[in-house]
Amino acid sequence: MVVAINKMDDKLVNYSEERYNEVKKEISTYLKKIGYNPDKINFVPISGWTGENLVTRSENMPWYYNSGNKFNVGCPTLVEALDSIEPPKR
Repeated sequence: MVVAINKMDDKLVNYSEERYNEVKKEISTYLKKIGYNPDKINFVPISGWTGENLVTRSENMPWYYNSGNKFNVGCPTLVEALDSIEPPKR
């Protein structure tokens, strides 16, 4: 599973790492309640409006690429995260 945290370009958010962590924590709590392990989920901060972190890395979120993310293959863009998912066995 990949969770894209959108609207990072919003004027109230302004690419804030604090807001990203707040949303990530809230979503993780919900996902844990319904049976998912948030430690195995890749969270990617994006801006769908400006296209940041969709295909190319955003210069506005350097904290994401220096975060030591456990999926740190340079901390993936959304497309890289989706491409890295292994299809389930049938």
